[in-house]
Amino acid sequence: MKSITITFLTLLLFISGSLLAQDFQGQAIYQTKTTVDMSGWGGGQMSDQQKKQIAERMKSMLEKTYVLNFTRSESTYKEEEKLDAPGSGGSRWGGMMSSFTGGPQYKNVKDNVILQEQEFFGKQFLVKDSLPQLEWKLSSETKTIGQYTCFKATTTKPVDEMDFMSMRRRGRDNDAKKEDEKKEGTETADSTKTDSDNPMEEFEVPKFVIVTAWYTPQIPVSTGPGEYHGLPGLILEVQADRTVMLCTKIIMNPQEKEDITRPDKGEVVTREAYNTIMKEKIEEMRQMYGGRRGRGR
Repeated sequence: MKSITITFLTLLLFISGSLLAQDFQGQAIYQTKTTVDMSGWGGGQMSDQQKKQIAERMKSMLEKTYVLNFTRSESTYKEEEKLDAPGSGGSRWGGMMSSFTGGPQYKNVKDNVILQEQEFFGKQFLVKDSLPQLEWKLSSETKTIGQYTCFKATTTKPVDEMDFMSMRRRGRDNDAKKEDEKKEGTETADSTKTDSDNPMEEFEVPKFVIVTAWYTPQIPVSTGPGEYHGLPGLILEVQADRTVMLCTKIIMNPQEKEDITRPDKGEVVTREAYNTIMKEKIEEMRQMYGGRRGRGR
């Protein structure tokens, strides 16, 4: 059955490719949404109203619209530009959080390179790495997204240590147990706590996540949203950890084509080097503001 599926996909890919011009270009719009568990925030000292206010502020970061412009080998993936509502304060919050989230991204599947523009506290970086090698498991399961027939594929992906979208409170699975212990008067020491006043130590990022993708061989390009690639067709949906990326619109050979050019501005660093820079800056901020709080107390 598996060999029949792969043969069918190969044939469909060949037919689709022959129908498209050699220099074709397409555009895909993706709606992305990340869910956050607020139950463990504030160590139990934060009210539901405060959590709600934080969730509203984070909404602009967790729910976004992205535009993927692609050819056979190249693509750009960037957030759709939009104006903040007057008085929303979104620019200030968004400006701060943009330092910790990814900027415009360029992929070239032929050259096996991924480049991401990133402004971090006023300095421009260009994060350069090879495309992640994702070992996809193809399935014969299908579903329709819009007018396209999509096939299911899964993989296990390592998570970047500074991926704030996957960050979660450390030891949150034990929260319910600790609450019961408090009620019964048998509270035990929390082994996940440390003596450090570094708030980042309260959170952790999983080492790996399971990724489910849905791709269509009707559009024969080996790319998709974000860093995802390597399937015999455009990826229209991705479910990874708590994030969902869903394609809502596709335009093939648009009249006004977007320039897909390799970015070259900013200090070129690897992802590993960029993460080190981020951690050093976070530690610097922690000492700066932590010291002020200490003097205030």
